[in-house]
Amino acid sequence: MKTHRIGLNAHLLNLSGNYRSAGISWYIHHLIQHLEPAPDLQYTVFLSESRARFSQCTLARSRLPTHQPIVRIWWEQFIQPIELQRARIDLLHALAFAGPLAISIPWIVTIYDLSFMRYPDSFNPLNRIYLTWAVRHAAHHADYLIAISESTKRDLVELVGARPERVRVIYCGKDDAFAPPTDRAALEAWRAARGVPDKIILFVGTIEPRKNIVRLLRAFARAKRAAHLPHRLVLIGARGWKYAEVDRTLAQENLANDVLFVGYVPQDELPRWYQAADVFVYPSLYEGFGMPPLDAMASGTPVITSNAASLPEVVGDAALQVSPTDEDALADAIIRVLTDPALREQMIARGLAQAARFAWTRAAHETMALYRAVFTHRSGESHATR
Repeated sequence: MKTHRIGLNAHLLNLSGNYRSAGISWYIHHLIQHLEPAPDLQYTVFLSESRARFSQCTLARSRLPTHQPIVRIWWEQFIQPIELQRARIDLLHALAFAGPLAISIPWIVTIYDLSFMRYPDSFNPLNRIYLTWAVRHAAHHADYLIAISESTKRDLVELVGARPERVRVIYCGKDDAFAPPTDRAALEAWRAARGVPDKIILFVGTIEPRKNIVRLLRAFARAKRAAHLPHRLVLIGARGWKYAEVDRTLAQENLANDVLFVGYVPQDELPRWYQAADVFVYPSLYEGFGMPPLDAMASGTPVITSNAASLPEVVGDAALQVSPTDEDALADAIIRVLTDPALREQMIARGLAQAARFAWTRAAHETMALYRAVFTHRSGESHATR
């Protein structure tokens, strides 16, 4: 049996515990962690993160500060081809959007979303231009593209002309750290020590227009007035761009004492916040997958989310879905979940079952199968040309 060397570009992996270690970085970490040793596959991970440990992989560390976008672009386009040759890599898996222009081996690439095309104003010009070029290039030159949802696959076909048969949907997995609380006393002790209110509605995500925070604030205000809810709204996430309207809405709705901005929360503390919430609300306009609703369902917390982009794929029939532009429907959903105990119990049970469908072991197995499919396809082409 021939052994194939797989190279994984993991230069976006960041385990520092700050906001850079969320999202794509956690996808990279979990996927590599769950790739299994196999007699026909060997893995070499290219990265600069000094804290990473993957026992089943060879680690090729760079001393370059590739956390800086311009340095990472330089590494991807000019140094990576040399490193691939030096390590005698047979297949490159670019784990975040971009493969090198000069490459002589098969390659696949993971695409998370096309937010830089759908919402270009939320990216700096250099990053947006590079990502747009990289995805267009990948769509026409990579052997396969991995999309993390059917929604992202549709965008790849529609926006960059990817061939549907060359796009494989491989869903993200559930992080086992997110689970219902097993020790209520410990949870209440954490709540008291952290000063977390007894009744909270939770949102987790960057404070930016795509996350639809302004409509969430207005819906929250309507729900509080209509049902006299004792809850406070807790917003976890770094402030992104154009958050001035969020501040104006707080003042207009007189919510200064009812909304708590927590800022960025380290990954290892997030499970407690989900467990402490009475409901998780995520009315995002656009997501490539939407990890926060999955984390909430896995934690035994009812979820209200929008019916846009990939979110219906993630929550299935476990969450209440509303139009992200309908503030009245969002307010009504909040009231229903917080005032109907039978509905809450049904949503919790369905949420736990839905979350269990997403596993990193499955994502890794499907990714490994795709590696093998590339070699099988290339081998078939080689035989056909003889």
